[in-house]
Amino acid sequence: MRIAVIGAGGVGGYFGARLAAAGHEVTFVARGRHLEAIRRDGLLVRSPLGELRTSRDSVVAGISELGPADLVLVAVKLWDTEAVAGQLSSSAAHRAPVLSLQNGVHKDTVLRGRLTDEQILGGVCFISAFIEEPGVVRHKGTLQKVVLGPYGSGAAETARAVLAAFRDAGVEAEASDDIERAIWEKFVFLVGLSATTATVRRPIGVVRAHERSRRLLYDVMAETVAVAQASGVRLDSGFAEDRLAFCDTLPADMTSSMHNDLGKGNRLELPWLSGGVADLADRLGVAAPRNRTVADILAPYVLGRPAGS
Repeated sequence: MRIAVIGAGGVGGYFGARLAAAGHEVTFVARGRHLEAIRRDGLLVRSPLGELRTSRDSVVAGISELGPADLVLVAVKLWDTEAVAGQLSSSAAHRAPVLSLQNGVHKDTVLRGRLTDEQILGGVCFISAFIEEPGVVRHKGTLQKVVLGPYGSGAAETARAVLAAFRDAGVEAEASDDIERAIWEKFVFLVGLSATTATVRRPIGVVRAHERSRRLLYDVMAETVAVAQASGVRLDSGFAEDRLAFCDTLPADMTSSMHNDLGKGNRLELPWLSGGVADLADRLGVAAPRNRTVADILAPYVLGRPAGS
């Protein structure tokens, strides 16, 4: 397959390199020092599952440089989704199926604003990976899983082909007949982990060990479940308790991308996480005061470290 990977960070870089190693023709879209390093040495992935390195000519600086593709993987930060969708719609890859492995539940709605419904595959990934230095992606642990599925029957054959490509690349990949539910299931946990580790400014072990921060974790997830149910997604009422129990199984030092971004003074995905839950709750007439408070507390940091701090 000819695969375009938009965003060569932890998620896009890792899965793109795996697909390239399996013989697919993978082209990354990257920028800045990361782009320069890949052009010089290829993209290096350091993983407990084995080291990978892509070719030096596997990267371009913009979506406009992409040729026709059989699949587009979107793995940029959420605030770039609208721009990516617009650029894709006028590129040579504009007819390709698009699979977003981004966080959140808003991503595919944004993509549908510029691309056809039949192009969009629903997907969610589970991995801890990040850019260690320009040109290098570090995979932490061995978890590397993708769940995907079509939103309608028209894309079922495409979904099967993409699923097979991931499996052939050694990635744990599952098909879902209710991909919207699968995306929301991850979202519940992601919102809880991100909200609490960022506001407490400590890893999950600290959050879950204290009665009041543990309650915050549960409340944030329970509100997200209520918003999902009000949106028509079939989540069980006890799903927040299930995710809280799951949090007890995580390594104590585990944290979230938003916590890491906050510490580095980077822009935050807050408007699509707790902020997104609170906004959806307002529109649906559902109460989400804990998520709204998290969004308010972190609001000064959404665009990065405030001046003078």
